[in-house]
Amino acid sequence: MPYRAPVDEFRFLYAHVVDLAALAGTERFAEATPETVEAILTEAGRLCEEVLAPTRRAGDTDPARLENGVTRTSEGFDAAYGAIAEGGWVAISADPEHGGMGLPMALTTAVNDMVSSANLALQLNPMLTQGQIDALEAHASDELKALYLPKLISGEWTGTMNLTEPQAGSDVGALRTKAEPNGDGTYAITGQKIYITWGDHDLTPNICHLVLARLPDAAPGTKGISLFMVPKYLPTEDGGPGPFNNVRTVSLEEKMGIHGSPTAVLDYDRSTGWLVGPENGGMKAMFTMMNNARLGVGAQGIGVAEGAFQHALAYALDRRQGASKVENATGSIVDHADVRRMLTTMKADIFAARAIALMCAVALDRARSGGGEDWAARAAFLTPIAKTFGTETGMAVADMGIQVHGGMGYVEETGAAQFLRDVRVTAIYEGTNGIQAMDLVARKMADGGEAAFAMLDEIESFAETARERMPDLAAPVWEAAETLRETVEWLVAQDDLNARFAGSVPFLMGFARVLGGHAHLMAAMADPEGPRARLARFYITRLLPQHAGHLAHARAGAEDLYAVSPDDLAA
Repeated sequence: MPYRAPVDEFRFLYAHVVDLAALAGTERFAEATPETVEAILTEAGRLCEEVLAPTRRAGDTDPARLENGVTRTSEGFDAAYGAIAEGGWVAISADPEHGGMGLPMALTTAVNDMVSSANLALQLNPMLTQGQIDALEAHASDELKALYLPKLISGEWTGTMNLTEPQAGSDVGALRTKAEPNGDGTYAITGQKIYITWGDHDLTPNICHLVLARLPDAAPGTKGISLFMVPKYLPTEDGGPGPFNNVRTVSLEEKMGIHGSPTAVLDYDRSTGWLVGPENGGMKAMFTMMNNARLGVGAQGIGVAEGAFQHALAYALDRRQGASKVENATGSIVDHADVRRMLTTMKADIFAARAIALMCAVALDRARSGGGEDWAARAAFLTPIAKTFGTETGMAVADMGIQVHGGMGYVEETGAAQFLRDVRVTAIYEGTNGIQAMDLVARKMADGGEAAFAMLDEIESFAETARERMPDLAAPVWEAAETLRETVEWLVAQDDLNARFAGSVPFLMGFARVLGGHAHLMAAMADPEGPRARLARFYITRLLPQHAGHLAHARAGAEDLYAVSPDDLAA
């Protein structure tokens, strides 16, 4: 079915939920005028509908492949990527000094969402480049910035991140890749990296790898890790790709989904690299890229959810089976109560997840435009929630999409299964969702819960205001926020981190449920007699109550969890 970009949804969210207009009043984002925002949304939507979406199935049926040492990408990907690069869509938030548009991350998040709907496998390529640009802008020398940023921002070259090794997954500190000084300011990088998304391809003449490696005599663990720029081809004096830099593609992974995205095993054999940031400061620099990618991956989950929902809705409106006596019956399966429940759940959760992602993006933008530490703390707190709830929503919606199709959902020719196969990896990317939740209840609550309480104050304040007009919707949101407040208080009182970790994922999901209720209440207040109020009523009545179970789980601690022994599990 044809994909329809949700441009109207972003217009509404910007105007009534996240206040994008406030950013245009800052010096940094003065160019984010209503006219510019409208042009970005409209043109990005057109690109996704007309150019990118038609390539999604080809990426699944014609996977990237390694032939005689050369990686060949899926049919149509070269032209589609060319359209992304030529349109300036790779880095609309990048610094104008090197060719970026300097626009808010809230706009980039919307574009990433729509491109992910159209073709997730291809969207991974520019998203990783965006993260690399962020890391270089923050940590690279002026010389490296001048050489690499214009190429990356224009899309002429692409970027990757290289963390994982066969023996070092989430435990990055166990990596063994070596970096030996060459005596001329460069380093010889030797080691093997795995799961490198878009680690090799034929779309651009050069690929720029940010590689974590260990200097001689460096401290063990993460404290002894440095970050290096290692291009596939060494740049010439005029900035073009020169000699091969001994970065070899050993193999491409055969994956469950995103077949059009080449996931490479890369071997570095004394490949020349340049230090990014200080010696032994690699993790800080790489986290700049990873945090950019975490919000981006959350948007990927939402984008795939949107595509799966549209696909399922079109099928449900067309499929005629059984009879229903409901008022205004269409004669299709959309009249059946359970099908209507699934479709409405899909739409309501997509709105909630999208709102949370944009809340996070706007907080980042406010922090970068001089808003102060409170905005930075909010952005940091919302990042794991946006990543996790966005990807969990992607998986749940794609799964429901198959169910809406019934038996035809399990048949590949309908294309419904591709959404689930593609989106499943997003819950693993950039730190699994469990790691995100552990980060939320530990590092992000090292402030004693201050960032969380500030958001809860705002949710309750808005609910109090909404009571006058919509008491039946406002009261449950206020009460849910109070339950969440009590859970935050319980968590910050726990000195044993394992007591927090045991319920960290349920806590994150409960927090997301309440944030979603807040967003839906804001939408209902802006559209009190329209479809958004009806969708908000569904969410607040049927989905928001899930927060209670999540938060009860979060407060249960770890004792009963560890009372179940490995032997018990195997019994």
